Amino acid sequence: MNKRLSRLWRPVRVLLILLGVLFAAILLLSFPPNPLRQLAAPNPATGYAAALQRIAALRAVEGDEYNPACRLKFMDHGWKTQRVIVFLHGYTNCPEQFRQLGELFFEQGYNVLITPQPHMGLADRMNSAHERLTSEELAAYTNGVIDIAQGLGEHVSLVGLSGGGVMSAWAAQERSDLDLAVVIAPSFGYTFIPGFLTVPTLNLFHRLPNFYQWWDPVQKLDITPDYGYPRFATRALADILRLAYWVKEAACQDAPAAEAILVITNAGDLAVDNAPTDKLVQCWREQGYQPLSTYMFDASLKLEHDLIDPSQQNQHIDIVYPQLVELITNAH
Repeated sequence: MNKRLSRLWRPVRVLLILLGVLFAAILLLSFPPNPLRQLAAPNPATGYAAALQRIAALRAVEGDEYNPACRLKFMDHGWKTQRVIVFLHGYTNCPEQFRQLGELFFEQGYNVLITPQPHMGLADRMNSAHERLTSEELAAYTNGVIDIAQGLGEHVSLVGLSGGGVMSAWAAQERSDLDLAVVIAPSFGYTFIPGFLTVPTLNLFHRLPNFYQWWDPVQKLDITPDYGYPRFATRALADILRLAYWVKEAACQDAPAAEAILVITNAGDLAVDNAPTDKLVQCWREQGYQPLSTYMFDASLKLEHDLIDPSQQNQHIDIVYPQLVELITNAH
């Protein structure tokens, strides 16, 4: 009788063990991501000449492996202007994404700086370099371009899109010498990842071997723009989400350091989830932060997630650019 009961209970024990392992895995993956390691302190350029030296150093490392369209872009009036604006392109894109918008601000008297982010802008669009991207690199890069901008203009604006929007939000939280942080369609969450699974997913992506996914499984390598990478790396995506997690956690505990923040979202965005961005804005307001403004492009405009790059299909820069110029200029 006991042996029979033992045989009957054996499948139940196996099931309980499997459920226990599954529960432990879910619990492990739900832990908050590791915090960012200590980053180098800000080191602002002491003047215009010092900023030019740092720009020259960045240009010096752009070898033959870079796409010519993706090299550093510096629109310079020849002196330290009243205002300087720095653009942070999206993950897998490059400085060309913001060139035309940057020209509009240059015409208004701004010095304009757009530099390739770590592992971006390479001519080989199918490269595997960007799987090595880390949250610390993104934060250090952001610190570096703000440091340069301090020598290029009296008032510094930082504008980021998508992953660059997360970086701009990080800078808003951290840099008191930033006059304006503009956060456009930031990737604090993705529509293909349910909100409650964001942390488990980024933890899982960190633990599993990296793999690549086409941005567009139909067009694959034919996707536009032809200077952007057609695939994303799961490891890189996880680190962008890790930086986003840190920003959200910090925003709900402390007021941001920047002088002013402008958050711009797209109601028709099919790539990023706007809900985490709304939560971020709510946290900043709960900290009593006043110089915060928001704007949402209407869904009826049917704008792409990348509403900046003129090379994107279904682009409407004739609508977007004038609105952005007005919003950013007035936010000062």
